[in-house]
Amino acid sequence: MPGPILHVGASAACPHGGTLTLVPASPRVTVSGQPVAVLTDQGLVAGCAFTLPGGKPSPCVTTRFIAAATRVTSMGQPVLINPMSALCLSPEQAPQGPPIFTASQARVVAT
Repeated sequence: MPGPILHVGASAACPHGGTLTLVPASPRVTVSGQPVAVLTDQGLVAGCAFTLPGGKPSPCVTTRFIAAATRVTSMGQPVLINPMSALCLSPEQAPQGPPIFTASQARVVAT
């Protein structure tokens, strides 16, 4: 499915409101002046306050990207597109839900 290419400056959050920051693995290709996000990038979450029903803190800390563009790559890695297939993960690597991208560039589209 085609969608706008995500870049590291895109505004994103975990399902509980923590801030998601993309750490670029491929900073050579840019859109809107920002490195594109690729499948191997690391997504770090800060400020998630999610707590399990028993009172145990279980914040989102990282993101696992599951799927990306099939035809567009950066240095051999597929670029991420919005909407994307990803999961936020707890410190125990338990899935916490998909990240929410609220703002990204819209001029460059990939499939």
